[in-house]
Amino acid sequence: MAKKEQSLEQSFEQLNEIIANLEKEEVSLEDSFALYHEGMKILKRCNDAIDKVEKELIILEENGSWE
Repeated sequence: MAKKEQSLEQSFEQLNEIIANLEKEEVSLEDSFALYHEGMKILKRCNDAIDKVEKELIILEENGSWE
C-alpha cells in the first residue's frame, strides 16, 4: 500500500523533533549523523513541495487565472 505523503506542516514538525534530538548532549555521533541525514531528506522534500507550488503559481499568473 502506498504511503500517504506528509503535509509541509507535518514535515516541519518532524524537522523540529530532529533538531531537538540533535541538541541533546547524550546523542552519539552515529545517531547525530543518522538524524542529520533524515533531516536533510525531509528538508529536500519540503523544498521540492514549495518549488512545485511556486511553479504552479507562476503558471496561473501567466495564464491570467490568478486575478
